[in-house]
Order: sequence, then C-alpha cells, then structure tokens
Amino acid sequence: QVQVVESGGGSVQPGESLRLSCTASGSRFGINTMAWYRQAPGEQRALVAVITSADIAKYDDSVKGRFTATRDFATNTIYLQMNNLKLEDTAVYYCAAAQFYSDRDYWGQGTRVTVSS
Repeated sequence: QVQVVESGGGSVQPGESLRLSCTASGSRFGINTMAWYRQAPGEQRALVAVITSADIAKYDDSVKGRFTATRDFATNTIYLQMNNLKLEDTAVYYCAAAQFYSDRDYWGQGTRVTVSS
C-alpha cells in the first residue's frame, strides 16, 4: 500500500513564498507520476503541477512562472516551490502518486495554504 504524506502549508501574505513537500512510500512497482492538486473552497480539485518518471514537469496556466515542481527520485519526494503567492492560491493542496502498471492514484491528506492580506 502506497502512503503519501504532504507537509509545508501555512499562512502567508500576497507576494510571499511557501514550499510544499510530499513523499510517497511503500510502492511495490515504483512510482511513476507524482502531482500536486489543489481544492479551493467551493471548487473542485484541480491539477496544479505534475512530474513524470522522465522528470518532465507540466503546470496549470494559473501557476506558470510562479510555481516550480521538482522531484527527488531517490526518496520519491516531490516539492512545490510557490513564489509570488496570490489570494487565489488559497486552497488545500493535495499530493497524488501513481505506481507503474497501475491506474490508481494514491492521495495524501492535504495541506492548507492560506494567502491573505
């Protein structure tokens, strides 16, 4: 059973930065993709960034140029560096990991990011 644990959320002011971390453990077949999603109040969960097993990162247009996702393949850890945070970035951020040979995503418990002035 894959376990996914996030950390690093918090409360900041607009323009400030935060770094989220997520580690996946317990995979039998190796971790394929890892991704960050977020869910704002009253909205559906949406993809923020994804990193493939080839270390290719893709981003939602709303965070391009401000967020950077990186991945440590040795520890199955993915990071999300969030710079120039905006009010609309306020959400619960979730990490998802998928194994090779499987369509199932494993989710973390979420970490809250609040951007307010």
